[in-house]
Amino acid sequence: MKANLFRQAHVVNEGAVKVQDVLISEDRIVAVGVDLAQTASDPRVQALAKQAKVHDCTGKWLMPGCIDDQVHFREPGLTHKAEIATESAAAAAGGITSFMEMPNTVPQALTQELLQDKYDRAAEVSPVNYSFFMGASNHNLDEVLKTDPTRVCGIKVFMGSSTGDMLVDESKVLEGIFKEAPTLVATHCEDEATVRANSAAVKERHGEHVPIDQHPLIRSAEACYRSSSKAVELATKLNTQLHILHISTARELDLFDGAKELEDKRITAEACIHHLWFSDADYADKGTHIKWNPAVKTARDREHIRAAILDGRIDVVATDHAPHTKEEKNNSYFKAPSGGPLVQHALVAMLDLVHDGLLPVEKVVDLMAHRVARLFRMADRGFIRPGMKADLVVVQPHDPWTVHEDNVMSKCGWSPFQGHTFKSRVHETWVNGARVWDGQRITTAHGHHVGERLSFAR
Repeated sequence: MKANLFRQAHVVNEGAVKVQDVLISEDRIVAVGVDLAQTASDPRVQALAKQAKVHDCTGKWLMPGCIDDQVHFREPGLTHKAEIATESAAAAAGGITSFMEMPNTVPQALTQELLQDKYDRAAEVSPVNYSFFMGASNHNLDEVLKTDPTRVCGIKVFMGSSTGDMLVDESKVLEGIFKEAPTLVATHCEDEATVRANSAAVKERHGEHVPIDQHPLIRSAEACYRSSSKAVELATKLNTQLHILHISTARELDLFDGAKELEDKRITAEACIHHLWFSDADYADKGTHIKWNPAVKTARDREHIRAAILDGRIDVVATDHAPHTKEEKNNSYFKAPSGGPLVQHALVAMLDLVHDGLLPVEKVVDLMAHRVARLFRMADRGFIRPGMKADLVVVQPHDPWTVHEDNVMSKCGWSPFQGHTFKSRVHETWVNGARVWDGQRITTAHGHHVGERLSFAR
């Protein structure tokens, strides 16, 4: 039996940091405790710990693998930007052991057959675990209702147009999805009429040469709030399990309840790394490289979102990883697409906030692993507990490194964090008991990929 013992790690798990050993065998966690090879009460655990391969984790954080509930890996149809293979490898390098990918590919995942094609491809190439959202449109409610809630993470609804043309703007269709969806409904919320009116007004002033700093005025706080509040109103009326993605404004936070336990909520919210990190002051330096939908807004919005991840109004933190090529991003405002690569740098960015004293490391693990698993009711993942799948991340907390193009793993070859020096480094990533990242490279053998399809206890 193949066993590994993570020795003397600072285990960050379930609200505490404890110096412990973690023993895994095959794809599962077997035991967590102090000096397992000498003092484990179960003689079988002690014997297994004695013969296991030892990994000295003195001074390192050992965390459950991060779970990213919103990525765009661009396959099929947009593989000049990214592929499931390249982006899942970047995720592994960033300590993300499971991802949930969005349906706005080419073709869009609007039928069960097309959705299955994406699962089949991930099974061939992904070193990390995977799930894919079923896409909704104005015309595919019958297909949406076929979705198996135990094998698919959720239904994605674009209540504002972004990259692609999956806008759901017919009231009857939207109500049908919210009323009848067999699983969680995740929404992109920006009011389309407001965005179009703002865009026309800005274009009238500037013509085709719109400055990038107008982006948060076009995709405004009002556009976000109008759509988010509409989604909350509809979900409340129809008792939908609603998850609103990438909250970007202070005003929207009033829509969410920080007092309830997560399992008691029917309406939840996500914040993304870029809205926790950047502000509109960064457009001058970063330009279209920080053009996202919804837009990065003011420093005040950012500070309120940071507060909301601490008080429970925001439930999880994700990336909205959405690569485009450098050539595409370097276009003028209207031609440059929104989105950027983030999976490789999400965890270390959050750990920089820990180093800056803005939140405890235990909260990072809660937001990026525990709560995502709880929200989606994931089976056997998200915690360091005996019996759970062995999805683990070893982090060296004090090992500075600088982001350069030559160490960016996403296929697009750039990062909004270029030039930034992170304080912590992902030392190793383990998925289902196998090491997939050794701090320098992906370690899975060619043709052998350990990532598994995620399942959900619904």
